[in-house]
Amino acid sequence: MGEIVVVDTSVFVSALKSPDGGARQILRLCLMGELTPIMGHKLMLEFIDVLGRPKLFDSSPANSGEREALFHAFLSVSRWVNIFFLWRPNLPDEGDNHVLELAVAGHASAVITHNVSDFAGELHFPNLQILTPGQFLRLKR
Repeated sequence: MGEIVVVDTSVFVSALKSPDGGARQILRLCLMGELTPIMGHKLMLEFIDVLGRPKLFDSSPANSGEREALFHAFLSVSRWVNIFFLWRPNLPDEGDNHVLELAVAGHASAVITHNVSDFAGELHFPNLQILTPGQFLRLKR
């Protein structure tokens, strides 16, 4: 089992749109078992919602069926985490609180996101890093 991380939807979308770059490498590491992504109910619903926006993927080389298959492959290597209490980290975007709560409940070492500034809240967790795909990959090399 690899290092436990939360992969934000922004990273998954970026991996689907660009064959190169850090987001695609993060997805590969998850699928190869070198990283263990964790998934919760709200994050899964967010993934499903984002994947249901065809205009978002106009520049993606993957068609709808391929994107769905990749999502199912990603889910198959993800570890399900239930959140039994809410930390309410009071992030600038209330809709992002569940991602941080998932990371804490699942003992993740990092939230990998393209929206690092969205995770600057009132609560801080010293063992949890908020990193872009590039930052994460540079730290792990």
